[in-house]
Amino acid sequence: MTPQANNILRTLSAPLNGRRSLVAGLILTLLALLPATPTRALNLSLDSIAAWGKFPNFCIKTYRWGDKFFNTYDTTYVRSSGKRFNLKVKVDSWSDLYNFRLDDGYRMNMVSNPSSTLGFYLTYMAVSVGYDMNIGKYFNGGERARKRFNLQFNCSLFALEYYTISNDIGTSIRQMGPPGDVKSTNIKFNGINTSSWGIDLYYFFNHKKYSQGAAFFYSKIQVKSGGSPFAGLSFWGQLCDFDFWDLPYDERPQLPQNWNYYYRVKNKNYAIKFGYAYNWVFHRGWCLGVSEAPTMGLRKGYINDPDKMRSSFGLSNQMRMSLIYNYKTKWFFGAVARWDMALIYDKEHTLVTNNLSLEASAGFRFNLW
Repeated sequence: MTPQANNILRTLSAPLNGRRSLVAGLILTLLALLPATPTRALNLSLDSIAAWGKFPNFCIKTYRWGDKFFNTYDTTYVRSSGKRFNLKVKVDSWSDLYNFRLDDGYRMNMVSNPSSTLGFYLTYMAVSVGYDMNIGKYFNGGERARKRFNLQFNCSLFALEYYTISNDIGTSIRQMGPPGDVKSTNIKFNGINTSSWGIDLYYFFNHKKYSQGAAFFYSKIQVKSGGSPFAGLSFWGQLCDFDFWDLPYDERPQLPQNWNYYYRVKNKNYAIKFGYAYNWVFHRGWCLGVSEAPTMGLRKGYINDPDKMRSSFGLSNQMRMSLIYNYKTKWFFGAVARWDMALIYDKEHTLVTNNLSLEASAGFRFNLW
């Protein structure tokens, strides 16, 4: 019998009867079956999990194989922080812009007030949970905010991204007018309903010496300057719905007569994405990252008339820039800027849609086991 059982036996040496005797007997039986070795605290390190049994051991072996195959770098250029956890606070602000150009030279530019959030995130390896709160209402007075969702996975070999963006709460017309008479305005426009979504999958050709995670996600540390061309597939869709009847008559733009003060676009795009990314380590701990990626392919959809579906050339562009500082692999601070652009056109007009965002983050990496 173990020492724990002996102690309990001495404690329960007084006469017992009935239900109390039954409970005491069960406790003594369980304690007698316990091993005599000291109890150890729960350990969730990979080696400890592998020791739990055959299936956990198989899972850990599979993870280690995948990590080696998909996430191996030249340590002269890219290194791991050695930490599996990170805790981060992030402030994110973004805005959407719409630039119309008609065939007669008439121009109209729209800019939305920034949507700003403050968020807290806890990450373990590739899994992250967090919460964002809308702080834009304290600056521009709006209770509602435009919506955006991003899901990203990246390793040394490739990156996978899914995103959605929508705006149904309004924007402002900041410029409009014919050639030579374009005037600055500040007209509130609520007749807008736009959304877009996309899936991107691309491969890094020089993946041993470049890390996207080091430049934009704080998951690796670039210790020597390096870059890589990349290429892949992109599949995205757009919906733009503008109802200019929402404006007073004297504030409406001069649009083509057949539009009848409505503008609606819906399309899907099947494209090839290619670009180049570079991380410049200009001082110990500092990294300046730049990524540029045009996307070209086939577009299927309509402009203004749902009965006139057509195929055309689709074009978009994604640009990223970051400035990251890592202090002794534990603390990190950074700013990331993103610009997404898409072109919509026909013989009557050109529309360039833009989404601009700026993110500032600070956090630290750590291990619990």
